[in-house]
This record gives sequence, structure tokens and C-alpha cells, in this order.
Amino acid sequence: MKNLKVAVAGMSLLLLVGCQTNTQTGAAVGAGAGGALGALIGGLLNNSHRGTGALVGAAIGAAVGGGVGTAIGNHMDKVKKEVEQNVTNAKVDEVTDANGLKAVKVTFDSGLQFDLGKSTLRAASKKDLQKFAQVLKKDNTLDVDIQGYTDATGGDKINQPLSEQRAATVGAYLIQQGVSRSQFKNVAGYGSQNPIVNATVAPQNRRVEVYLYASKQMVKDAQNGKLDD
Repeated sequence: MKNLKVAVAGMSLLLLVGCQTNTQTGAAVGAGAGGALGALIGGLLNNSHRGTGALVGAAIGAAVGGGVGTAIGNHMDKVKKEVEQNVTNAKVDEVTDANGLKAVKVTFDSGLQFDLGKSTLRAASKKDLQKFAQVLKKDNTLDVDIQGYTDATGGDKINQPLSEQRAATVGAYLIQQGVSRSQFKNVAGYGSQNPIVNATVAPQNRRVEVYLYASKQMVKDAQNGKLDD
């Protein structure tokens, strides 16, 4: 378990270097933001608290056509429905990724996941994540981003590492449940950035967001008519 946490946390730190906004999740970071990290696939754009401008991953962006987009959209509808049916303590929304493809956002209220100021999973939250892991294990063509957030109490020196630890803890636990490590493209904490509610003390802002979106393999399967075979 210790090695799993270190691996996920290390991935988180790698992807955080040079990142200044969430529009860069799944995108190459511009030189002015600390140098390119490479064309990571799948930035999410359409959250109300996110900006625009993430670069489209060329390998996927060039391949996506209308029929492929429709097939992926239908598939993601099924993914969304399955998450809704199996994970009760989470909010599930449809979003759009950087390639204009349908994706799924799962928001876990960190108040249900963690004690205040802690990054250790509660027993009840482990049950939710076990069910969530089953969804991910059934579909290894889903790419996954995990983003941890806090409210504005405590200051950045506390909130930033706490948000990182919570995101890494969720990622590590999902891997422990058998989810492939290769599915995780970004595991990171963003402290009190991107608040849902503009208030210093706001339980709604204490959350872990998980994004499920199309991998290159899913696009390839959709192109070949094999996505839901």
C-alpha cells in the first residue's frame, strides 16, 4: 500500500510541475508556465469554474469524427448510468473533454470521504470507492483524472498539500482495488482553487472530483466499430 501511495503521489507531483490552471490538465503546458510536460490526453474544459484553452491531444483530436464521437457519447452515457447506480454518495455529471467528446465527472464530497483536515479514508468511503473501482475495472479504455480540493480555511500551506494527499489517497485506493495504474493520467491537488461557492468556509468546496474520459484505445475501438462489442 505504501508503494502504491508513493507511485500515485509521484505521478501527481510530476503532472503538477509548471501547472497553474486546470485548463492545463491533459494539455501541453506552455513555456511561460514552466515548460512543456508533453501532450497528455484529455483535459476537461466545460466546468463552470474552469477556463478554456487546453490544447487538444493530437493523437486523438485528429482521429475523432462525427460517428466516432456519437459512439463514444453513447458509451459514456452507459458509464454515467452505471456510476449513478453503483455509487450513492457522489454527484455524477456529463461534461466535455478537450477533444469535444462526452465525458463523466464524479464529485465525492470530501466531508463524506475524510475527517476534517485529514487525508485518511473513512470506512464508509472505502465502500463507495470499492463500487466505483468495479466500474473502472470493467472498462479499461476509460482514462481517469483525480482532482482534490479544499475550502479557503487554513491557508495554502495547509490546503495545497492536503488536497494533494486526498487526491493521491483516492487514486492509491482505487489501484489497490485492482484499477490499472495506466488509466490514471492526472492525480493532483488544487487547494482552494476553482471554488464552487465563493466563501472562505464552504463545505461544498471540500471535494474530490474524478473525471472519466475517452482514451486513445476507446477512440480506436469506436473507429473500428468495436466499442460496445
